[in-house]
Amino acid sequence: MNNLLLSAAIGDISGQPYEFDHRTKVYAEVDLLGFDNTYTDDTVCTFACAEALLHHLDMATNLRLRGRADWFRGFGGRFAKWLMAKEIQPSYHSYGNGSGMRVSAAGFMAKSVEECIDLATKIALPTHDHPEGIKGAVATALAIYYGMQGKDKDYIRHHVLDEYYPNWSRLTYAGIKPGYGFDETCQQTIPAALICFLESSDYVDCLKRAIALGGDADTLAAISGPMAYAFYKCMPEELIANAKAKLPEWMLQVNEEFDQYVNQ
Repeated sequence: MNNLLLSAAIGDISGQPYEFDHRTKVYAEVDLLGFDNTYTDDTVCTFACAEALLHHLDMATNLRLRGRADWFRGFGGRFAKWLMAKEIQPSYHSYGNGSGMRVSAAGFMAKSVEECIDLATKIALPTHDHPEGIKGAVATALAIYYGMQGKDKDYIRHHVLDEYYPNWSRLTYAGIKPGYGFDETCQQTIPAALICFLESSDYVDCLKRAIALGGDADTLAAISGPMAYAFYKCMPEELIANAKAKLPEWMLQVNEEFDQYVNQ
């Protein structure tokens, strides 16, 4: 499989036009190829974390380096303060969905459940060391890992959604959609993204479901997108081309190096 990290970037780019005042709950209105859509902080952090894992860099240092170099990408308030401090600051105990949106590399890289949990935790710790922040990263990464291992959806549901978010176990997409709103916590974002994936029919359907929930659209799609790609093993070429045309050269290089590492 190639373009592994793009599975998160495509979700982010596709969801970006539907942020904030432009949120929608109409599935048919979702256009994944808007000509002016672009990547946000979700993609910057995803590639920064993947780069750190690939090259054995300090996670916090690389997150800070890449984030500061691409500042106008919509970083959250507390994370922005962490980025712009004169020196690297201690983690601020976040349980925001940022730990889940940047963690996909852990799921794709891991060779075991234990390694997946370890890598996901390393990605979360610089800023999201709250138990819910770590749990969100681990659950997201495991869903991707199990998809890469060829596990079916019942297995992923049982070992991820049921285990990490048992209060969501019996919920359905149709059931959560009417009352679902903008929420940046792991507790409300990760299980919703899991349900989007579990009820999807393919990668595109997963992204459209995530965006049409009417919540934190780009992040929901950036989290569920890699789950879907790991499971379905297929993304449309036009979405890949659109993402590659909009990402900076350093990300494209990391994308290639990451694929080489995983596929070796």
